Amino acid sequence: MAWNSRVAQVAPFRVMHLLEMAQAREATGHDVIHLEVGEPDFPTPEPVIAAGQAALTQGLTRYTPAAGLPALREAIARHYHEHFGASVDPARIIVTPGASGALLLASQLLVEAGDRVLMADPNYPCNRHFMALAGAEVDAVSVGRDSGWQLNGALVAEHWQPNTRLAMLASPSNPTGHTLNASALAGVQAAVAERDGTLLVDEIYQGLNYDEAPLSALSLTDDAFVVNSFSKYFGMTGWRLGWLVAPEAAIEPLTRLAQNVFLAAPTPSQHAALAAFTPECRAILEARRQTLKTRRDVLLDGLARLGLAPDVPPQGAFYLWLDISRYSRDSQAFCERLLEEENVAITPGIDFAVRGGEHHVRIAFTNDVARLEEAVARIARFVSRL
Repeated sequence: MAWNSRVAQVAPFRVMHLLEMAQAREATGHDVIHLEVGEPDFPTPEPVIAAGQAALTQGLTRYTPAAGLPALREAIARHYHEHFGASVDPARIIVTPGASGALLLASQLLVEAGDRVLMADPNYPCNRHFMALAGAEVDAVSVGRDSGWQLNGALVAEHWQPNTRLAMLASPSNPTGHTLNASALAGVQAAVAERDGTLLVDEIYQGLNYDEAPLSALSLTDDAFVVNSFSKYFGMTGWRLGWLVAPEAAIEPLTRLAQNVFLAAPTPSQHAALAAFTPECRAILEARRQTLKTRRDVLLDGLARLGLAPDVPPQGAFYLWLDISRYSRDSQAFCERLLEEENVAITPGIDFAVRGGEHHVRIAFTNDVARLEEAVARIARFVSRL
């Protein structure tokens, strides 16, 4: 049987193989420290759970409009105004089944066969794959310390081609955790606008910022498409809820797409998410952000003693992107051996980087401090044998 040829461009997510290996080891009694999957150990905040339970009890389980519950769209718009100084009309917001639903809508609207898309390398692989499934070619631009591990205006100008239609940013990024400040973001936006292109910004980890206040592209321009999620900062991974903010002219075709692709986001999840914006929930989320900052700093300190800490600490998200080239140039083998010999599960860089991934790994600081310190001790034993 023949498959759609575009499916062949979707690479497997290798971290899932590591996760299966880790779970198999746990099943045989091994004490595995999980630092591979991007999901902290915090439960969904209690106010959100209570709101979800209330929605079920009240029978609020019928379809919402395709663009989402009006009250939730209004709450998201207030969130942008209160925390980012951005004026966003609720009508420009489409609630989606996870950020993946938002990326699907954006990719289907913005690119087609023959178009090119610019994005940083390394990057979250699904960002590349969504564009490939829409028929576009992705130009993965190598970034590093000199560019702050992000695209900038100069790189956009250098790599833009006549058939480039879109530049995509992620701030904070997965896997590096690095962000763009207002000046850098404005530089990219200007470079894209000068070329009559479109800017798509992944702000899925927005709010998980440790050294500077979080920033939204919507504070700078109304022309960008912005993807966000309730999964990361708001701690609602399994509720599968995200959103897309788009220019006014794009809302009608995006709504048509949503009607046909997924009809509507999960109704109980939308009612539950209303509680995510309450002061009570905000206090919980900010305390968790401080906990993640402490974890980041503990892990950075421990890895620095091994010569493995990144030279520029991540400003957001909950990941470290480590250069392991002094020990290995096969990140998949490095991660498998670390798991087999020391029961620490981390992610090979080849999941994220088109170039250079074989000598990088990603560590998620999604466990408590005691477990992170134990993980560093195990990694120290492991690298001492290499």
